Amino acid sequence: MFHNCMFCKKTLGANKVVETFPVGRRLAFDATRGRLWVVCRRCGRWNLTPLEERWEAIEDCERLFRETPMRASTENIGVARLREGLELVRIGKPLRAEFAAWRYGDGFGRRRQRYLVRGTAAAILAGGVFAGSIGIGLAAAVGFQFIVAARLGSSLLPRGRFRPDDGRLRLLNRRNVYATRIVPANDDLGLHVGWRSLHGRADWFEGDDARRALDAVLPLVNSAGASRRSVQDAVKEIQLQQHAQGFLAKVARRGEQHTYRGVPGYLVKLPRPVRLALEMALHEAQERRALEGELWLLERAWKEAEEIAAISDNLFLPAGAGRFLDRHRERR
Repeated sequence: MFHNCMFCKKTLGANKVVETFPVGRRLAFDATRGRLWVVCRRCGRWNLTPLEERWEAIEDCERLFRETPMRASTENIGVARLREGLELVRIGKPLRAEFAAWRYGDGFGRRRQRYLVRGTAAAILAGGVFAGSIGIGLAAAVGFQFIVAARLGSSLLPRGRFRPDDGRLRLLNRRNVYATRIVPANDDLGLHVGWRSLHGRADWFEGDDARRALDAVLPLVNSAGASRRSVQDAVKEIQLQQHAQGFLAKVARRGEQHTYRGVPGYLVKLPRPVRLALEMALHEAQERRALEGELWLLERAWKEAEEIAAISDNLFLPAGAGRFLDRHRERR
């Protein structure tokens, strides 16, 4: 049983209602196709659960859904909130566009709200500093310079992380994100991913490592989120492709048309609907591989999420805290 989001690495929470699967505060299920997802309440992305943990939980979700008054529904998708607070999303046979709007609209919408809140707070702070500089002169000016310096320094702070096959954890900052490029490749993924570090060294990833790199980078590239209309535009971008995998290769070729200082392939230079669609397509392609028998990828992603979450937690613990917690557990 896993407890952390395989994408943002944060805890998925718990529920006391679905006894066979007590993980998550929002569960989405498709009884016909035998799929169960835990929807992360922080990043809004859907975590497909391991095969052996699904079937009884899906039956429980179906029963609970039928016993609970529906909060909202369409012909193909229904949402119910249980008294305990758990939300159930029941998938019927939706068209791809409708399913994508439900699946990705909430996550991109949450990002958009956070982005707008941060922007408003920054504007208020800047306005206050400007007004203060008139009244108290040099002190406020120094304060403003401090804010600018802090802003520049924040571009070096880790914003994301992933672990490629070499086992070394990669921390991504804002500069890495803006420097990320994709180029066409003749492999299963159809593209390679890379960026140039502060020291001028190029880091390129291919195959499964490229997937992990994109998984970490794309939520940062799309950190401003999107409106429902933008999500619909993104769905239209991939709707003509039979498989999400083909769309990834198409975007890599399209990236050659969007250049910065003569260099092609920068993710941030792609149109917003294309960037959003790229994140959707990557997620769907990974899930498709898992559903077609590559379940070891799913297990590995969950385990990596757990490992990275544990590392992140330990970074904030004082020295010796781990040993204290171990002794406390033994006493219990």
